[in-house]
Amino acid sequence: MVRGSERYNQMIQWREGHISERHFVLLLSFFVGFFVSVAAFVLKSLIHLIQTFVENNIISTGHTFWYLVCPTIGIALASLFVKFVVKDDISHGITKILYAISQRKSIIKAHNMWSSVVGSSLTIGFGGSVGAEAPIVLTGAAIGSNLAKFFRLDQKTMMLMIGCGAAGAVGGIFKAPIAGLAFTLEVLMIDLTMASISPLMISSITATAFTYLFSGSTPMFQPAVFEPFSINRIPMYLVLGVSCGLVSLYFTRGMNFLESKFRKVQSAYLKILIGGVTLGLLIFMFPPLYGEGYGTISELMNANPFSVFENSPFALLGQTTWVLVIYLTLIVLFKIVASVATNGGGGVGGIFAPSLFIGSITGFLVAYIMNQFGVNVPESNFALVGMAGLMSGVMHAPLTGMFLIAEMTGGYHLFMPLMIVAVVSYSTIMLFEPHSLYAMRLAQKGELLTHNKDRSVLTLLKMDNVLETDLTTLFPEMTLGELVKVIASSNRNIFPVINHEGKLQGVLLLDEVRNIMFQPRLYNRFTVGQLMTSPPAILEHTMPMERVMEIFEDTGAWNLPVVDEQRRYLGFVSKSKIFNSYRHVLVHFSEE
Repeated sequence: MVRGSERYNQMIQWREGHISERHFVLLLSFFVGFFVSVAAFVLKSLIHLIQTFVENNIISTGHTFWYLVCPTIGIALASLFVKFVVKDDISHGITKILYAISQRKSIIKAHNMWSSVVGSSLTIGFGGSVGAEAPIVLTGAAIGSNLAKFFRLDQKTMMLMIGCGAAGAVGGIFKAPIAGLAFTLEVLMIDLTMASISPLMISSITATAFTYLFSGSTPMFQPAVFEPFSINRIPMYLVLGVSCGLVSLYFTRGMNFLESKFRKVQSAYLKILIGGVTLGLLIFMFPPLYGEGYGTISELMNANPFSVFENSPFALLGQTTWVLVIYLTLIVLFKIVASVATNGGGGVGGIFAPSLFIGSITGFLVAYIMNQFGVNVPESNFALVGMAGLMSGVMHAPLTGMFLIAEMTGGYHLFMPLMIVAVVSYSTIMLFEPHSLYAMRLAQKGELLTHNKDRSVLTLLKMDNVLETDLTTLFPEMTLGELVKVIASSNRNIFPVINHEGKLQGVLLLDEVRNIMFQPRLYNRFTVGQLMTSPPAILEHTMPMERVMEIFEDTGAWNLPVVDEQRRYLGFVSKSKIFNSYRHVLVHFSEE
């Protein structure tokens, strides 16, 4: 063990002495891209292997029953895997990456390099109504973080390697290198600088290139026919953009609401039961909710909408125009329920695929309804562009939505409608929700790192970094004479007053007693309890620094006490200390 440690240290020293930091980052970004492409290929292969086994050996033996039960089996297996093998929460992969960047010094646990691959393979392979993209993005980010940690790179470089892993994951699994770069900049909020652009591009291109090598260069979706863009249809695309923005709002708020309900269920086995039964009933009514839903997207983009009725009770109503409209609308409404039931029940998956699924149906529905009223618009084009609209709205990432759909379908000549719908959808949801579904959980806690430098620096600052604990504490029953002795040995002009349980009672300012502290005849007449005052505000130890600064501004104070949840005194925070720490973090944060 000692010899291995010595060799490891020698390797690190050799690297530091022979390869510059800049060149090593570029080299490492290549290997991150390669490893992520391998992980993406393994994930896709496992999902395909499990799906083939389930369809050929289980579902085919008792079609309807096993078709409904298999997703529950997948949820149960994934939940048990997480509970007894991983022993850690691996859901909400993108949120976990944002949290690691903001709060954990860009450190992601090593098990995330493989645990999400196994968990999502079981979930999706058995028919869970989620996507594999968020798990592979977490896997890629974990690979980048742990490689950087292995080579003892600093926090800023680790953050960049997380971005490289995420860019490679999106680029690799979708065969969309530009979308991988855009995703990292928009969703993970890695700053676009000369120091970061090259590593991100190298990882994304490398992962995409190896994915081509592993699985061919065929686009993910291949629509049969595209109609060329017509400027006369811009008003219709504007309508689609607003529609996608409103559906994105429903997606975001509905998903958040349903997840909060599942979190209240304490028993893991009860979650499996609730999630499995809910998902099974929904799949019985709406078979397209089974699995990722990419088959439905292909059918809509190839103008074959009535195929979605296959095996559905709705087929008994007849394949008429308005039955189709109602059926697809209900699928849009219930897809988020199916996705939350899958993840809330214990499955592992992301919202990439659900957002693409709902986006394609939304786009098709808008075009289909317009055509019923005599407006001639191409349904295939709208189904394609709708995916960009939903992704832009849900993820607050118009560039990602635009480039991803163009690259994964080969629809580069539709850039104009893609841009229009993506921007309008994003602008629409921004009127209601300032943060994406990924970011809102952290934003509500003040733990989100953003492109706003002031907010980002305040997010990186923690209360422990600025807490001053060297102030002398007083008790209310102390006399003025005892106070004078304390003042004589102290170099501070403010004193916290606590009781014998350590709870804050007030503060005593030197200026408030200066006029009586040199009058010995008063030493036994006054006590600290009589002389202390209430502070302008009291800070809690868990408060985000942005909120702390707001309180300082509102009160005009320069020093404020900090307490814990039981109001026990912990120390003081001064505005000057925050400013000094702020400048220090800002310099480090902004260095190229």
